[in-house]
Amino acid sequence: MDTRDPEAGGDGAGHDLYLRELIPRLAQLSNALNRGRLTERAIEAAGIAVDRPAMTALLVLHVADAPLRIGEIAARMQVVGPHVTRQVNELERRGLVRRVTDPDDQRARLVEPTAQGQELTDRYLRAVFGWFGEALAGWPEEDRRAFERLLGRFVDDLTVHLATLDDDAT
Repeated sequence: MDTRDPEAGGDGAGHDLYLRELIPRLAQLSNALNRGRLTERAIEAAGIAVDRPAMTALLVLHVADAPLRIGEIAARMQVVGPHVTRQVNELERRGLVRRVTDPDDQRARLVEPTAQGQELTDRYLRAVFGWFGEALAGWPEEDRRAFERLLGRFVDDLTVHLATLDDDAT
């Protein structure tokens, strides 16, 4: 996208400068979350004995707040189905998820967390929420609400835009 083209969402050099400042901050955030090993640290802090992909699968089910098919879990994790099947099989073996019949298609199976899987996910989220809450503790309520709203809008818009690019590539 040419950021100098007003029709393409840019407003000239000022917009370029804004993006030049934004992109490194986004990279810094990504590094803080990934290199800072947020997921691994939260798993450890919560006393959980699962790996990152398994925790991600449990989080997908938690956020969905409804049983999902393997393919839907894979799509939300942005991985291939066989990878999720292996994760779900292991989580099921450990009693953290169970397969249930899809009420819309009796031949299909959905995956949902067990009470133990939900409790494990809740412990993980308490650790993460605690750290994020501490980072935002000095922010005024108005700033926290604005950040939540704007970050949500940005993530939603970027997700849609990137999906459009993926659709154009196929």
